[in-house]
Amino acid sequence: MKDCSFYFSAICGMVGVNFLGLLDCTESWKDLNDIKKVFFFERTENSDLASQLWMEDTFFGYQFLNGLNPVMIKKCLRIPDNFPVDDVTVSMTLGPSTNLQTELQNGNIYLADYKILEGIPSNVINGEPQYLAAPMCLLWKSPQDKIVPIAIQLNQTPGEENPIFLPNDPEWDWHLAKIWVCNSECHVHQIVVHFLSTHLFAEVFNIATNRQLPMGHPIYKLLLPHLRFTLEINTLARANLIGPGGHFDQFIVTGKGGVPLVIAKAMKILTYSSLCLPDNIESRGVESLPNYFYRDDGMKIWQAIESFVSNIVHYYYPSDESVYKDPELQAWVAEIYKEGFLSIQSSGIPSSFATRAELIKYLTMVIFTCSAQHAAVNSGQFDFFSWMPNGPASMRKPPPTRKGTTTYQSILETLPTINSTALAASVVRLLSTEPLDRRPLGTYPDEHFTEEMPRKFIKEFQEKLVEISKDIKERNLRTFE
Repeated sequence: MKDCSFYFSAICGMVGVNFLGLLDCTESWKDLNDIKKVFFFERTENSDLASQLWMEDTFFGYQFLNGLNPVMIKKCLRIPDNFPVDDVTVSMTLGPSTNLQTELQNGNIYLADYKILEGIPSNVINGEPQYLAAPMCLLWKSPQDKIVPIAIQLNQTPGEENPIFLPNDPEWDWHLAKIWVCNSECHVHQIVVHFLSTHLFAEVFNIATNRQLPMGHPIYKLLLPHLRFTLEINTLARANLIGPGGHFDQFIVTGKGGVPLVIAKAMKILTYSSLCLPDNIESRGVESLPNYFYRDDGMKIWQAIESFVSNIVHYYYPSDESVYKDPELQAWVAEIYKEGFLSIQSSGIPSSFATRAELIKYLTMVIFTCSAQHAAVNSGQFDFFSWMPNGPASMRKPPPTRKGTTTYQSILETLPTINSTALAASVVRLLSTEPLDRRPLGTYPDEHFTEEMPRKFIKEFQEKLVEISKDIKERNLRTFE
């Protein structure tokens, strides 16, 4: 059933853009509004909103909280040395009642830094060289509790040919700077936050679970439903998306060799805290950011999973010693550490368990990664990225080296061609489409636990998820009416 729905969605997406003659056209767009032709056959309320709001600074900032990559933004307590922003630079944006130093001290300044893209080779698409930047974007929590960009530098090394773009610059200069950030956001999201941190890590958990844990093991029974179809979708991704000759080679600037280099960089800076939502929120200093629904909703789901896992662990493991002395469990976590996380000690990722608390946190991370986290960074791709300027997969002109040179026409010449846009939109449509046999978190039709207490724990977990879902829907109605 999943295969049928998946391939039907894939064929429908390609047939639609092909019918309009978009896949064979290597020209630039003549007008930004023409991009709406790409999703003529399918659109959502949110994709329409993205096409209407993409130029607004508030929508640009909102996406750092509740868009496809809600884990990029970090509190900035000190401006980086290679990003020479001072009070004078941002005074017109902040207004006369405050200054940069005051806002830094008050915890209202945030940073999105795409250094990971520095030095990554760029693709050639339709015979044209493509370009990649490694921008730094300074964000401000305004008195209206909006996150807005206040300064953008498009590369890591400051200098005369790497100007800092500001909201009060000429209109198209500022819009192009934001588009470059959106381009970088697209790559970090797709390669690191989505593919590596959910798909590939889920594959690691899947393989180790099947190799090291017997089918009768309680942790095998706990994890198995959350690893369904992991290997199948990853095999498809390797063959058709990121592999040689795949779609990434055809429309994304990091295709033809860039993807594994970005993944390698990401693995070097990976931390256990980045995979555990409460620690991730704390380490980025975003505990008090208003309207951060990813954090608020994610924490409710994390706590529900943690409570469920805790009940299971305490039922099957009466003491810390029983965890420590479980050879199959220790072999499982050791294999994940060695083969999946490459034995990188600096990551802080456990290679063994000494206590039940350690096991509970780790299992919560595994289930959250394979369910809620993947949904958060995957399911909205069509909503946000089908409007191509909000997440262009490639750029055909290099980043501007001077202000005052950007025009509407030069932006059209920088953005992806018509066929690249159509192919990218087809891919994000496919990735966002739920399969017909979708199983939401907590849905376990294949009963693995036969004892009364674990089945009671599952029922309590399901009831909590229903309650969370109801609360979120009611909050959304109040917030977005």
